[in-house]
Amino acid sequence: MALLVFLLLAFFTGPAQFESSSTVRLVGGPHRCEGRVEVQQNGEWGTVCDDGWGMEDVAVVCRELNCGEAKWTPSGTLYTPSTDKDQKVFLQEVICQGHELNLSQCDQVEVFDCTHDEDAGAQCEKPSLTVRLAGGPHRCEGRVEVQQNGEWHTMCHAGWGMEEAAVVCRELNCGEAKGTPRGTAYEPSTGTDQKVLMQEVICQGHELNLTACEPVDIFDCFHNEGAGVQCEKPSLTVRLAGGPHRCEGRVEVQQNGEWHTMCHAGWGMEEAAVVCRELNCGEAKGTPRGTAYEPSTGTDQKVLMQEVICQGHELNLTACEPVDIFDCFHNEGAGVQCEMLENVRLVGGPRRCKGRVEVKHQGKWGTVCKAGWNLSAVKVVCRQLGCGKALLTKRCCSTTQGQGPIWLSEVSCSGRELSLQRCSSGILGKNNCTHDDDMCVECEDPFDLRLVGGDTNCSGRLEVLHKGEWGSVCDDGWGEEEDRTVCKQLGCGESLFPSAKIQKFGRGVGRIWLDDVRCSGKEKSLEQCQHRFWGHHDCNHKEDVAVICSEP
Repeated sequence: MALLVFLLLAFFTGPAQFESSSTVRLVGGPHRCEGRVEVQQNGEWGTVCDDGWGMEDVAVVCRELNCGEAKWTPSGTLYTPSTDKDQKVFLQEVICQGHELNLSQCDQVEVFDCTHDEDAGAQCEKPSLTVRLAGGPHRCEGRVEVQQNGEWHTMCHAGWGMEEAAVVCRELNCGEAKGTPRGTAYEPSTGTDQKVLMQEVICQGHELNLTACEPVDIFDCFHNEGAGVQCEKPSLTVRLAGGPHRCEGRVEVQQNGEWHTMCHAGWGMEEAAVVCRELNCGEAKGTPRGTAYEPSTGTDQKVLMQEVICQGHELNLTACEPVDIFDCFHNEGAGVQCEMLENVRLVGGPRRCKGRVEVKHQGKWGTVCKAGWNLSAVKVVCRQLGCGKALLTKRCCSTTQGQGPIWLSEVSCSGRELSLQRCSSGILGKNNCTHDDDMCVECEDPFDLRLVGGDTNCSGRLEVLHKGEWGSVCDDGWGEEEDRTVCKQLGCGESLFPSAKIQKFGRGVGRIWLDDVRCSGKEKSLEQCQHRFWGHHDCNHKEDVAVICSEP
């Protein structure tokens, strides 16, 4: 019977359309782009029956609400709170082609036998808002603008408070919210053709971004009612990554524990000068592309800012003016080349791994001041010079003090750097030191090994060099991993067989340097394997290790 009535109505009345003044909303869902479909007519909200409701109809609703793609056609009964029993069901069936701009353009059949158990629902993509603060003195203060479909819209000040400001500041990595000024306070003002996207957005203050807040659409807000936000001005930690030393490389800035690249657009010697000054790296020498430095940035690393504008006199990059643009990629990253130490050496000592520390800068050798200098820095120098372990550091005596410039002071190393150039320091040549503060260091002589007594360099009795003297190695605990480590270090082939007890190469004389050597097989040098202290053993030369490797 119901079907007959429907057919008769459709035949005699035909499809009608909504009143042009009707509007649509989705209620009861987790966000404004999902929920039970309701339409407004003559100031009253009512539901839509799910007869014939399909993805074409949902697509139109999603388009009208600026909600992205249609995802699903759920039942409206899934969403709470449920409809009031007195609320009307306005529409029996909606007939859309899917291309309409809004639901009022679709045909419809007026209701005659539908109940709220048949309410229609819609699920659209949750809207994602790109947010910026425009017209302010820096990127963390200004008029609130959000981007959708490639266009920037202002947001209404109605209901805007510190909770909403806190969310914007968090999303932009801008620190704490400081205030909510009117958007009209910032110049240049918005154009008359710029749209107001939302009148009001309701946040609790804990959301990670504005998309997670609840927007409320109202249609009587103008640009003179726009919202503004004032956050803490961001403080940027800067580094140069991927270069040959700490004063050259790809520009990266840190915020909230993450490193971001910076765009090369507009990057020049003024910006490079500020970075070099902030890193205590001397004069700026060039602005190469960031892609010149390896390893390259990961694809998931963010570009923080496209452009930063400096005058060249600022003390740090935070004091420059950033400009946010959103079409920069990692292959457009900025790089900086600053002046840096050219080399390091030890002079005035009895051997090359002991003496006064000198560094070369601007073609001249100069000394290093005691300020900030410690054993961690000595470890780096010893490693850089190819010497052994760091033994000590002290102020040079009067007979070993240097002359000329004092280049380095306030040196800070972790001890793991590959060169002194990678340690932080004060500005080169800018210090209050005298040559009474010159530093001397002592490293062990470089480790070396050899096989003696054999027919080739790849077989023989094992000897190691320590403190300038060759000595043998005891066979206690020696095995295949140790053999392999020696063969690898000498550039020979594989170890041929366990060879520790071979005596055909004769016994050694003099020092027995190593005992109880234990290698894992991963070491590049025998020195890196575990062993007793140098010279400590319970062996004699009958226990000297011999090794036989294949030829390379």
